[in-house]
Amino acid sequence: MRTVEGGRVPIRMWADPDSIEDAALGQLRNASNLPWIHGVAVMPDVHYGKGATVGSVLAMRDAVSPAAVGVDIGCGMSAVRTSLTAADLPDDLGRLRRRIESAVPVGFAMHETPVNPDRVPGTGGWDDFWARFAELHPDVQSLRERARRQIGSLGGGNHFIEVCLEQGGEDAGRVWLMLHSGSRGIGNELAKRHIDAARGLPHNADLPDPDLAVFVADTPEMAAYRGDLFWAQEYAARNRATMVALVQSALAEVVPGTRFDEPISCHHNYVAEETFDGVDVLVTRKGAIRAGSGEMGIIPGSMGTGSYIVRGLGNPESFRSASHGAGRRMSRRKAKKTFSADDLAAQTAGVECRKDGAVVDEIPSAYKDIDAVIRAQRDLVEVVAQLKQVVCVKG
Repeated sequence: MRTVEGGRVPIRMWADPDSIEDAALGQLRNASNLPWIHGVAVMPDVHYGKGATVGSVLAMRDAVSPAAVGVDIGCGMSAVRTSLTAADLPDDLGRLRRRIESAVPVGFAMHETPVNPDRVPGTGGWDDFWARFAELHPDVQSLRERARRQIGSLGGGNHFIEVCLEQGGEDAGRVWLMLHSGSRGIGNELAKRHIDAARGLPHNADLPDPDLAVFVADTPEMAAYRGDLFWAQEYAARNRATMVALVQSALAEVVPGTRFDEPISCHHNYVAEETFDGVDVLVTRKGAIRAGSGEMGIIPGSMGTGSYIVRGLGNPESFRSASHGAGRRMSRRKAKKTFSADDLAAQTAGVECRKDGAVVDEIPSAYKDIDAVIRAQRDLVEVVAQLKQVVCVKG
């Protein structure tokens, strides 16, 4: 860990400060100067983000910044180990990819009718969950049916579904399923409305960065945001659980008799109520996972480089957090200007995936080295398994 002088609190870094772009450092310093700030931790995948820095952990007393959560509330990862090994997979991985794509809508697509909750083992309370939709922001009430149909759908951007093989060790070649998604359109709509609402509050008028506008405790605005926030985080978890069930069914159709372990799941854009240094705080992780002692987590790389299953070490210096992935080293716009579809094909050789110009912004070279990111946080997590994808579904 390195410490960089901030405003009211020091900035604890698991990244080389010289490698962080000036805009991201400015965001972090502004966050460290908020009146409600208790601490700031920076993960090794840190980079500039809209509203707030990706790869940042903010612990605040009696306040929360909706932009520090981001617009994809509850975005995160799920992974499940299967009973299969590489030899059990079909020679034609394109067939498996197509079967997954037919089971899970990607991009802006959604299910024609909502997925039957009976297909999602290990979850319950669906009726209560949907009943609480009526308590959400008035502006989103017309989106209920769309939200129901988007449960169990992937989205676009950096969201993905993968079939991976474990690397090294006694379980080398074991097949895993992995996916990355969040709260879809409904989370985005809720987030945007609350971010705009926070900007207009008088106590935020003199902040150094209006993007970091906050809601404060014991106000109607905070109560409304917390209600919508925690509902959207639950939506994201249910969305991933539904997709896991759908992808498991797709794999079992291609390879009958496949068995599955219990899934691992973690948010990496979210808020949690936690206690540090004897102080109750609201911890915002934007591009960071919780890494409490013994807690399982998932840290993915890019679509051609593989991912890691990790176990948290509970380091309080990072507010028991770790990185959420490799982190971008290049903006989407710059990646599209720099690389071609041929470059993408070369960098994803051996992976059954899209290789067209529409997903060039997801090329591995646009991301940081995932192995270096893992090495930089050896005091935050321990590696349980290293995975390499053989199938990657993108939106």
